[in-house]
Amino acid sequence: MQPIVHPVVGYICYAIYTRLSDGNRPEAEPTIVVIFAATLPDLIDQPLWLLGITPVGRTFAHSLFGAVFCIGIAALIAHHYGRRDLGVAFAIGYLSHIAADIPWHLLAGDYHELGFLLWPVTEMPAYSGVKTIGSVGGIEITTLWFEAVIFLFGVVLWWVDGRPGFELLRRHIRDL
Repeated sequence: MQPIVHPVVGYICYAIYTRLSDGNRPEAEPTIVVIFAATLPDLIDQPLWLLGITPVGRTFAHSLFGAVFCIGIAALIAHHYGRRDLGVAFAIGYLSHIAADIPWHLLAGDYHELGFLLWPVTEMPAYSGVKTIGSVGGIEITTLWFEAVIFLFGVVLWWVDGRPGFELLRRHIRDL
């Protein structure tokens, strides 16, 4: 999945969670946390790969082992500050990233690329990029089409929800 779509998927997942758990729309602080957490695996793994430390851009932070480690640290911090809601938001965001990277490989039949889930126990081959799902009327349908729909849906949902987190970030940036 393209990096820009991950925070949107995280928001969609968190918005569903909040509606199901208490019937409310997401609040500002947890929204910021969920968006950060949904972006974190790429923020960790991509620099490691670009610096030549890891062989590909999906290793430690994209593995379930890395997820347990990062979510565990976040849960301890959230517990320390009495903010269970932020720990939950972090876990949802982080796990949404990993979950969102799975379907395209399954649809394309590139099962070997799922090695990132148990890295370093399993090998992770180089990522082959955008997947072709099929064609309709001679037009190639790729994963980018689905990602564009997901992205637009998530942005509209965030907007309808009152753009949670936007005003808080704007205030903090203004105060710098």
